[in-house]
Amino acid sequence: MYKILKEEGRAKRAELSTVHGTIQTPVFMNVGTSAAIKGAVSTMDLQQIKTQVELSNTYHLHLRPGDELIKEMGGLQKFMVWDKPILTDSGGFQVFSLAKLRKIKEEGVYFSSHIDGRRIFMGPEESMQIQSNLASTIAMGFDECPSSVADRSYVQASVDRTARWLLRCKRKMEELNSKEDTINKHQLLFGINQGAIYKDIRIEHAKKISEMNLDGYAVGGLAVGETHEQMYEILDEVVPCLPRNKPVYLMGVGTPANILEGVERGVDFFDCVYPSRNGRHGHVYTNQGHLNLFNAQYKTDASPIEEGCQCPACRHYSRAYIHHLFKAKEMLAMRLCVLHNLYFYNTMMEEIREALDEGRFASYKQAKLDGLLQNS
Repeated sequence: MYKILKEEGRAKRAELSTVHGTIQTPVFMNVGTSAAIKGAVSTMDLQQIKTQVELSNTYHLHLRPGDELIKEMGGLQKFMVWDKPILTDSGGFQVFSLAKLRKIKEEGVYFSSHIDGRRIFMGPEESMQIQSNLASTIAMGFDECPSSVADRSYVQASVDRTARWLLRCKRKMEELNSKEDTINKHQLLFGINQGAIYKDIRIEHAKKISEMNLDGYAVGGLAVGETHEQMYEILDEVVPCLPRNKPVYLMGVGTPANILEGVERGVDFFDCVYPSRNGRHGHVYTNQGHLNLFNAQYKTDASPIEEGCQCPACRHYSRAYIHHLFKAKEMLAMRLCVLHNLYFYNTMMEEIREALDEGRFASYKQAKLDGLLQNS
């Protein structure tokens, strides 16, 4: 059940009750593509850095180790030792990212595995079956993510097919949730809005999928080549066309600034690989902008990444030490920076929720943006 607690303009402070616990929104989901956060971060670490939701990838887990194996192990929660909510994407983004390895038809998508080249088929029913085997808290509808530069006729045909696929997803999920051997019989289904940068196609699709009365709705196909301004314009048009009384998820977004802008436009859920990917390359976020710990200026800097930060890295280690670890090619450097960045994101979401609770989100957003821009 989704309940809005406070509103400020279009921004929402809400909570979503699930079988694996209540999610306080707005929330940033920490991305563990193959059931692990890249950078040697464990699920015990996630508990310490305020993670509410972990996100894993249907396509990658289907290939390795296999969703049937994970079902035998008791589902993804037991497999990775995580007792909080998990969202699994549908595999649809790989329809976009593995463009050279796939063929799209009405029944679904034929892939060549990026691991060993073997042929794979995934359609709406297969995606739902895989996600049911994984037993995630929230499953995503199977969709195609068309390129932001695709021509209008292609995008329209793609979006129409995605709408047909979503109906098939809904039917299959209802069937799976009623089966005796299903691990999570309360799995939620979110549908995905697509349409590239064509506002009218996006709006029409949003209205169509809203009629399906799903558990939540996502806006997909953004942050894939369009400008930030185009993304915000699409959100301005699309989010009001999605049910206000359901959670809204902006997929694959983004920077702290993107998140603040998304919250202002009514988005509840976010995910992005930025904090972990950037951390593995020595780039860390602070309230005074980002830093590159590879830079020689940190060689003798005894201060933590950010003064006052309570993440595991900042409570114990200096910039100088982490700089040394990167130069020495020690894995601990990546681990510490990923922990810091995820803690920064999770703490920012906590601050956003507090600001919405207290009716001061607009002033919080401006102050946060002013700080983030300092070292940009």
